[in-house]
Amino acid sequence: MVLLSGLVIVGFAALIHGYIFYLESVSWTSERTRAIFGTSVEGAAATRQLAFNQGFYNLFLALQVIAGIVVFALGSVPVGVALILAGAGAMVLAGMVLMASDSSKAGAALKQLLPPLIGLIVLVIGLF
Repeated sequence: MVLLSGLVIVGFAALIHGYIFYLESVSWTSERTRAIFGTSVEGAAATRQLAFNQGFYNLFLALQVIAGIVVFALGSVPVGVALILAGAGAMVLAGMVLMASDSSKAGAALKQLLPPLIGLIVLVIGLF
């Protein structure tokens, strides 16, 4: 049960990063997304290409975690765990970098890093 909980939590983290992909790569210049990130029309237009690229980083991390969950579920536990650890670990580290680079983004950083961190802890406990 603990193991399944860890997989569900890292899956949730992947969904969060999929949503971040949508915000950054699809709807970056929309009024709603600008409100979420606190950017102006001009600022969003000026950073659109950077946000588009950054969104794909988030998508790739999400896909790596999802692939790990699928591989795990199909019975290749070591490979699945390796994919999950790499993808969710990178999510945690990216959140730490965001927090360290701009303390005013601590709330966003915690939303980015806490779910995968908790999921990884629960997953590792479940493995032992």
